[in-house]
Amino acid sequence: MRLKSNIWVAAYLRRCQTEGVFGAVRRRGAEEAGAVFVKVSLLDGNAMLYAPAPQTVYDDGRPIDRFFVPVSPQPLPEHTVEERLTKEIRFDSDAWIVETEDRAGRHFLELAKM
Repeated sequence: MRLKSNIWVAAYLRRCQTEGVFGAVRRRGAEEAGAVFVKVSLLDGNAMLYAPAPQTVYDDGRPIDRFFVPVSPQPLPEHTVEERLTKEIRFDSDAWIVETEDRAGRHFLELAKM
């Protein structure tokens, strides 16, 4: 069983805060199991978007982990990221959106090895 989304988001935002990175919940999703999308604003009009990794990358021995994949290998214009988030919300109304701001693009996420 994975950590509840609301607990994971709170811990993630605390991690960002300890690293000096501003972060906030833009949209609350389902408390228990909502998918979490993380937008990292680079403060130059571009952003990175990280989406939940496919279930196939999870290891049964580490069920509490959450892995992410970048939507694009390079930063995208903010409006493109916002369009993608709008589509995701239409598809999954239980999804969370967390946004951070960091010029260096630090995300503090565990990325899936695919």
